[in-house]
Amino acid sequence: MSTSREGKIQTVLGPIKPSMIGRTLTHEHLYMDYSTYIQKPRDEDKQMINAAINMENLNYIRNYPYCVKTNVDIRDESDAIVEELKLFKSKGGTCIADVTLVDIGRDIKVLASYSQKTGVHIVAGTGYYLAPSMPDKLNTMTEEQILTEMRRDLLEGADGSEFKSGVIGEIGCSWPIHANELKVLRSAGIGQSELCCPVSIHPGRNISDPLLAPTENLRVLQEAGGVASHTVMSHVDRCCLTIEAALEFAKLGCYLEYDFFGFECSYNKIVPELDYISDAQRIDIIKGLVDEGYADQVVISHDIHAKHQLLKYGGHGYSHILENVVPKMLVKGISQEDIDKILIHNPRRWLTWY
Repeated sequence: MSTSREGKIQTVLGPIKPSMIGRTLTHEHLYMDYSTYIQKPRDEDKQMINAAINMENLNYIRNYPYCVKTNVDIRDESDAIVEELKLFKSKGGTCIADVTLVDIGRDIKVLASYSQKTGVHIVAGTGYYLAPSMPDKLNTMTEEQILTEMRRDLLEGADGSEFKSGVIGEIGCSWPIHANELKVLRSAGIGQSELCCPVSIHPGRNISDPLLAPTENLRVLQEAGGVASHTVMSHVDRCCLTIEAALEFAKLGCYLEYDFFGFECSYNKIVPELDYISDAQRIDIIKGLVDEGYADQVVISHDIHAKHQLLKYGGHGYSHILENVVPKMLVKGISQEDIDKILIHNPRRWLTWY
């Protein structure tokens, strides 16, 4: 279905030519409430669930970020985030895809105000996240009804506003996938086939076979009409942990998104059996992909979604990739040409309605 957005990137302030964006982060959260996913602290730390963020608590929060209620809600940090976006722009950043969905706090009017105040292009998401945060109505909604909501957000305006989403996702998938998540994922595939818009998937996690969940999630999307070459598989940091795994998954044709840059804690507190990799390891894997001819399928980001990741609280912030990761990529032998593919040309191509 051809639309007026064909060949354009749909930002919260309207469609723009792809050439108007340069260095782009493809998976961030600027206004989000993750409190549905709060974890119970250990008995000896039970007082931390209501703790304030301060220097005395910061080490605990970095290691147990989902055990402190105030940490997982960034909706009250507008001033700090606006300042970070200004810094991001001053470092050469131009665009951010905010893939926050309605069930985890999306407010597209806030995103539009951030873009107006900072000059950073922002692309907003549509759809639903994981089953625990989905509203009860998903139990009875059909795929067509879910798609109707997506169409509204993408074509008319989201959150009761005139500001439109520009990407479907991050569509949440558990492992095994929940029935409501499956409906949403299939709706995303149908919507992509109809509207020719970008999609972002949050894949499930299978510990014994890390590639199984993202491979299955992509298959479901494609069987519903989705297109791998216009789809980002988020969080491959936790399923493509080696160069060999990344090369195997890259054969499927979607974008591989290493989006935990700046997260240097090895201990996964949601799935303790799973290790997190470091920025250095991420870069090594990306170099392996580049060396084997897959530079056109890599995008990167930070997935900032909690206070401790913000500069205000001693975190790495939204400019970490531009300030620290890019120089390290050059040191490790990734060319500026390939870095530009990863940060500019691939995000442009993904975000452009086709």
